[in-house]
Amino acid sequence: MSILKHHAKIETNVLLLMVGILLTVIIGGIVEIVPLFTISETIEKVDGMRPYSPLEQEGRNIYVREGCYVCHSQMIRPFRDEVERYGHYSLAAESMYDHPFQWGSKRIGPDLARVGGKYSNEWHVRHLTNPRDVVPESVMPTYAHLHTPLNYDDVVANLKTLRVVGVPYTEDDIAHAKEDLVAQASDDASTDALLQRYPKASVGKKDKTTDQVTEMDALVAYLQMLGTLVDFSTEKPDAIR
Repeated sequence: MSILKHHAKIETNVLLLMVGILLTVIIGGIVEIVPLFTISETIEKVDGMRPYSPLEQEGRNIYVREGCYVCHSQMIRPFRDEVERYGHYSLAAESMYDHPFQWGSKRIGPDLARVGGKYSNEWHVRHLTNPRDVVPESVMPTYAHLHTPLNYDDVVANLKTLRVVGVPYTEDDIAHAKEDLVAQASDDASTDALLQRYPKASVGKKDKTTDQVTEMDALVAYLQMLGTLVDFSTEKPDAIR
């Protein structure tokens, strides 16, 4: 009651007002966060989810580096218009290995949560090289510089770091990281072991301008994986039962 009596004093004193706001935010945060520690699982288990392959992870790093998330979100909201345009709404499990996640809040371009397999590798390469070649009205900038060779010297360290924050890469995954990366970006290499470790990985050379593994190969491999891991014809998550 004393606070209510002196509310005018609080509202006219910047320091007291800031303290009050801070206390309100702290209390609100505690109320929202503490209950999460009382449950064992906050993300429903969904069959098919796996960590990114080394090439996909490199592609994701490029995606973040180039700021693709500024114009493209990767979260389909549970609304009819969104589902009809993009496909099944996004599940929390689909972002469980994302550091950082790419949900986004602005769409200058379409949502990419389920872009994998929607277009051919050749389409993606042409689109990234010069978007207006395939989408005349596009305002997307060109990314022809991605035809440059990919520097993947740090891919092992990258996977080890991601394992520290919870991504379940095994010692076998890490030991074969460079080998898997090169195999996924090749038309000739054996990919049996790669596909055993990373099912549904998009294999084969994407960037035909050079025999070297390029940043274009990595980014297209990442895009071609998005939204392909969960089979919604058989998977019935709790959220949609």
